[in-house]
Amino acid sequence: MLASLGLVGCSVGTASTGTEPDTSLTVGLLATPGNLDYTTTAGAAIPQALLYNVYEGLVKLDNDGTIMPLLAKSWTVSGDGLVYDFQLNEGVTFSDGSPFTAASVKFSLERVKDNWSANGPAYLDPIAQIEVVSDSQVRITLSKPSNSWLFNMSGPVGTMFTESGIADLATDAVGTGPYTVSSFKTGDSLVLATNADYWGEAPYMSDVTLRYFTDATAQTNALLSGDISLISGISQFQLVDQFKSNADFQVLEGASTGEVTLSMNNAGAAFSDVRVRQAVMYAIDRQAVLDTANSGYGLLIGSMVPPTDLWYDASLADLYPYDPDKAIELLDQAGVSDLSVAFKIPNLPYAVAGAQVVKDQLDKVGITANVTVLEFPAVWLDEVFANHDYDMSLIMHSEPRDATSFAVPSYYAGYDSPEVIAKFAQADAADAATHVELMREATRTMTEEAAANWLYLQPAISLADADLLGVPKNTPSLALDLSTIAR
Repeated sequence: MLASLGLVGCSVGTASTGTEPDTSLTVGLLATPGNLDYTTTAGAAIPQALLYNVYEGLVKLDNDGTIMPLLAKSWTVSGDGLVYDFQLNEGVTFSDGSPFTAASVKFSLERVKDNWSANGPAYLDPIAQIEVVSDSQVRITLSKPSNSWLFNMSGPVGTMFTESGIADLATDAVGTGPYTVSSFKTGDSLVLATNADYWGEAPYMSDVTLRYFTDATAQTNALLSGDISLISGISQFQLVDQFKSNADFQVLEGASTGEVTLSMNNAGAAFSDVRVRQAVMYAIDRQAVLDTANSGYGLLIGSMVPPTDLWYDASLADLYPYDPDKAIELLDQAGVSDLSVAFKIPNLPYAVAGAQVVKDQLDKVGITANVTVLEFPAVWLDEVFANHDYDMSLIMHSEPRDATSFAVPSYYAGYDSPEVIAKFAQADAADAATHVELMREATRTMTEEAAANWLYLQPAISLADADLLGVPKNTPSLALDLSTIAR
């Protein structure tokens, strides 16, 4: 046994071999950032790379989705739930050398109101006042009690900026995190280097390269050949099995918040009638979409709520069983025949595969879906998300607890329900039990009114070198937290 231990020690120790430990990491991803500014560019690709790594907030979510202190070391809440006093970590600086203080908090959060157009600026609407008590204490007063605002602060809207660091957020990211952006080549790679002046515990990996691939097969081939060491969130699940019996790799299965959504433009002529949207619901065999796009991996959900949320309702997965005859009946009732729709999808593998199933099934009930594949993120975000120039799309919504944003009429789905909006508002200000009840009621109404067809919940399956430790299994937030990964 001693001999074996000696051999193990020689294989990984620096004293015996004279080599340095491997502290470089290359991660393979598919969704590439168009730029570095997630305050004006929607989607998950930018915060996946930068949130918690380059940028930090007062709080963060751990891998189980629990709110944890970050730049705020502690906080207290008044008895009426309106006043939050945050004690900040001291000695924190931004990567440009400027200090992080309570004034930074005030500047960053007030900036969201007028300078954000992506990733949930309305999440901070409950904030009524921000006071700088001292350099290390900030007081935030809400206009009404809110069950969601602190959770939302763990996401992009809670990011702390310095006034001198916002000149060009699209190309220059200045944060307080453990890494800085060393280089960025759109569509190719983003390289992170250790922040030498980081206020917290230094990450194990000294540099991390995020490599962006155009397809999952090339991505997995790169892992097999050693060009990358980690795939966070594999998208083509038929590629997973080859790694399960290979001792050089590990397969990590966790929970996600990614609802793969067949969106219908409620504000457009094609889908303004609820009966037409409901016809689409009955026309789609969601299990067939799941089997084709994901090789059966995933969970049929029926709503924009994952099982990790307390208001998840499993029965909604059965609300619209596959029934083409019912779909045809609803179209007849709506006086619709030979409907032709613009089906614009991102060039992501699950979307391309799933869209073909959807197209074939809609054909059977008399709906012609004209598929156009758009470059993601740039073109899809411009045409579909920003300009609402589409009838149908298929995209995964990764943001946690994002059903409330879907109900905003100006959102790309165009869903406008005063009843649902009112219930969401009531839920946010209610006591815990009533909050859950009202959230469940509101999300059920969204499904009943076919605001969209939430096809399935994407599983979180990562593939990694066998010697990697601390790889996040779950995806409770948009961030890929690299600070926990070691060899």
